[in-house]
Amino acid sequence: WKPHPTFPSATTRSSPVRDKFLSFSLPLIGNEEIDEVVAALKSGWLTSGPRTKQFEQEFCDAVGASAALALNSCTAGLHVALKVLNIGPGDEVITTPMTFAASVNVIEHVGAKPVLVDVEPDTLNLLPDAVEQAITANTKAIIAVHYAGHPVELNALRSIAEQYQLHLIEDAAHAVGASFEGQLIGSGSNLTAFSFYATKNLTTGEGGMLTGDADLLDQARIVSLHGMSREAWGRYSAGGKWAYDIIEPGFKYNMPDIQAAIGLQQLRRFELMQERRRTIVETYNTAFGGSSAFLTPTTRAHVTNAWHLYVLRLRASELTIDRNQFIQEMTARNIGTSVHFIPIHLHSFYKNKYGYQPDDFPVAHAAFQQMVSLPLSPSMSDQDVADVIDAVLDIQGKFGRRRVAA
Repeated sequence: WKPHPTFPSATTRSSPVRDKFLSFSLPLIGNEEIDEVVAALKSGWLTSGPRTKQFEQEFCDAVGASAALALNSCTAGLHVALKVLNIGPGDEVITTPMTFAASVNVIEHVGAKPVLVDVEPDTLNLLPDAVEQAITANTKAIIAVHYAGHPVELNALRSIAEQYQLHLIEDAAHAVGASFEGQLIGSGSNLTAFSFYATKNLTTGEGGMLTGDADLLDQARIVSLHGMSREAWGRYSAGGKWAYDIIEPGFKYNMPDIQAAIGLQQLRRFELMQERRRTIVETYNTAFGGSSAFLTPTTRAHVTNAWHLYVLRLRASELTIDRNQFIQEMTARNIGTSVHFIPIHLHSFYKNKYGYQPDDFPVAHAAFQQMVSLPLSPSMSDQDVADVIDAVLDIQGKFGRRRVAA
C-alpha cells in the first residue's frame, strides 16, 4: 500500500465520475477470516465457546486490559456497564450530544436521565468544564465517547469523576487502537465498551467488547447471559452440568464463536489495517489542508487517534452550497459519504421528552451542519483515495466562492 503520488488540481480536471460506486466504509475481509469461520462451523460449536474465550483473551492482551467480555454489540456493553454499576431511576448520567443514539438510549433503558453537555470545538469530544458544570446531587456517571477515534481528555474527566465520586464509562466504539498519553484505550480499570460493527476498524460483523476491572467483568458476564450463575456457562461442554440458577433477570448479549472467529483474524492484522488508515488520512490532509473551504480533523499531540472516521468540515463562507448539497454532489460522482452524527438533541424522542432546542448545544449543532464523513477503510485502493480527493476538489472548484481582488 502506497499513497497516490499526485492529485491534479481541480481547476484542470473535468468532473470525475467513477464507474463503480465507492461505499463509505467497506470492511477488509480476507481468506484468513473465511477460513476461521469455516473452521468454527466445522467444529460444531456455533454459539459462545472456545473461540469467543480466545478472542476475549487476545483482545484483553492487545489493549492491556485486566479483563474482557465479548458481547453482541457495543450497545450491550454500555447497557451492562450501567446495570453492574447500579445506575437506574432517579440517577443522572452526563454524556455528549455528538454521538450515535445508542450511547444515550442505554441510559433511558436503565431508567436514568441523560444529561447532555456541549463539546470541544476541535475534537468534538466532551468538554470537561461543561461536564463539571452539569453535575448535580443526582449525577452518578459520565459516559465519555471517543468521537471518531480521537480520545477524550481522560485526565480531566477522571479528575472530575474522582472529585465528585462518579463512575466514568468510556464509549470506545470508535477507539480500538487509540491511546491517551501512551496508555491504550481500554487499559484502565473503569468499564470501556468497544464496537466491532461492520464499519469499525476491527469488525466481527456485529459485536462488541467490554473491558475493565475483573470483578466488575465477572458481574457483567452474569448480566450479559440471562443472569445465569457462573457454574452454568459451560453446561454444554464435556463434563458440563445441566443445572443452572438465575441470579437476576439478565440479557441475551453473548458473542457467538462464528463472530469471534472473524475477530481473531482481524485482530492479528489490526496494526496493518491501522497503518493503511493512517496513510489515507495523511493523503486526505495533504489534499485538503491548504484549502480555505475545508477544516480537516485535528489530533492532539498527547493522543494516538484510531481514525475510525475522517470528518471533513465545510466552511460555509467559502462555498455556495451547503453540506447536504455537497453530499449530493459526491453521490453524483459515485462516492459514498455519511454524517456523524445527527446530534442527540435533534432527534424527536429526546427533543420532545426534554424540550431541547437546536442551539442548546451550539458547538455540536454548528459542527453537525458542516460535517461530512469521507470514505475511510483499509480496503480502499490508491485509486479509490484519488477518486475521493478528485471529487471533493472538483466540487470545491465548481461551488467555491470567487473572491474579487480589491
